[in-house]
Amino acid sequence: MALLEVKNLGISFGGLRAVDGFNVSIEQGQLYGLIGPNGAGKTTVFNLLTGVYKPDSGSVVLDGVDITGKKTIEINKDGIARTFQNIRLFKDLSVLDNVKVGLHNGHPYSTLEGILRLPKYFKVEKEMNEKAMELLKVFDLDKECDFLASNLPYGKQRKLEIARALATQPKLLLLDEPAAGMNPNETKELMDTIRFVRDEFKMTILLIEHDMKLVSGICEELTVLNFGQVLAQGDTSTVLNDPRVITAYLGE
Repeated sequence: MALLEVKNLGISFGGLRAVDGFNVSIEQGQLYGLIGPNGAGKTTVFNLLTGVYKPDSGSVVLDGVDITGKKTIEINKDGIARTFQNIRLFKDLSVLDNVKVGLHNGHPYSTLEGILRLPKYFKVEKEMNEKAMELLKVFDLDKECDFLASNLPYGKQRKLEIARALATQPKLLLLDEPAAGMNPNETKELMDTIRFVRDEFKMTILLIEHDMKLVSGICEELTVLNFGQVLAQGDTSTVLNDPRVITAYLGE
């Protein structure tokens, strides 16, 4: 059984069919790419998968559980985490505290316990600090743990956003144009990071990306969207050589 099974997913905005009949099946441990020209509906698909939008047709099943139409926080607890094309960090919080925000999903204490600083509060905070530092070490960010997130270089902010997403212990990680704004050296480092995350955390990854070098270098399978519909789907080399895909990008 596939980890993610999406069938006939769709949504309209003001009469415009933004996504129409989207289907995808992603196996556990796959590195899967979602590509297409600007405005093709890629980020809309991510928003449907994560509960930002509710689909008006179709279904989303994660690890055998139907999560169609659930709220974002519920979907995150069920096992989907994401990053964003425009980095969304808590820039006035420290690097460490950004990761701890993700950890709060699985290490709850009550508001009363937090306000009164009861023993459970200190126990949970200690555990979260230790786990956050472990994640930061993985991404070579532990030395900057006390820095404000806004003071990190751009490439490290990208890494921090991925670390925070992983802190929620997802089954599926969605990366929305992680190479956006990166120079070639940063992109190469990002490719290594994504491979490492997949291998080290046994993570299934679905990414949106415009950088074809990155896509061809790490994605095992691809779906190409155009005008909200699937244009091509299959193994990466076959899809990237499909004349319809080439035409769609040349016409972008």
